[in-house]
Amino acid sequence: MDWTALSLSLQLGALTVLLLLPVAIFVGRLLAYRRFAGKPLVEALLAVPLVLPPTVVGYYLLVGFGGQSLLGQWFERMAGHSLVFHFSGLVLASFLVNIPFAVQPIQRAFESIPHDVRDAAACCGMSFWQTLWRIELPLAWPGVLTALVLTFAHTLGEFGVVLMVGGSIPGETKTVSIAIYDRVQGMDFTAAGQMSLLLLLFSVTVLAVASGLGRRFGRWHGRPGH
Repeated sequence: MDWTALSLSLQLGALTVLLLLPVAIFVGRLLAYRRFAGKPLVEALLAVPLVLPPTVVGYYLLVGFGGQSLLGQWFERMAGHSLVFHFSGLVLASFLVNIPFAVQPIQRAFESIPHDVRDAAACCGMSFWQTLWRIELPLAWPGVLTALVLTFAHTLGEFGVVLMVGGSIPGETKTVSIAIYDRVQGMDFTAAGQMSLLLLLFSVTVLAVASGLGRRFGRWHGRPGH
């Protein structure tokens, strides 16, 4: 069992969720409530990682993060190391690849909130932030929870983008999915099977807990007075 790779994957998943979720809430709410020219195009661009093969996405990220790109050159001057084949590059790549998994559930959750609820909050004199924190987010909580779980689970299982952008550097970019691939390439099917089973059990547990919490919150929120 490659515990270092598993720990790295968990760190990558947690950081991706921490960085992406606030952005997804803002973007999801904007797309749910605002009408503007080019909105279908924006939604299509945000969904691109869902339809492109991971290796294709990984290739474009590799080019965009590499030393020949403006972003890659700027980051290397600021940080002293390149984005590619480094954990920081994996975090940025994971952030971009997981945008549709985070934005879409949150957008649908905000769209399901009746307009008269927000109108009533405005009539009561509630500010934007008060309405967001006290009215909208509690109602959109199932979508936010779904976004969190999908983003975390997808990050743990991501392979193509991680391999293209990060390679397989132990302790730096070698996540558990890469470790499983390396074990299979080395004909060590026992270790590959153990890691795959652990990842499967972990993913099923996370999904089950998230589903239970979502149902419990829905029942609690549906009670009179809440």
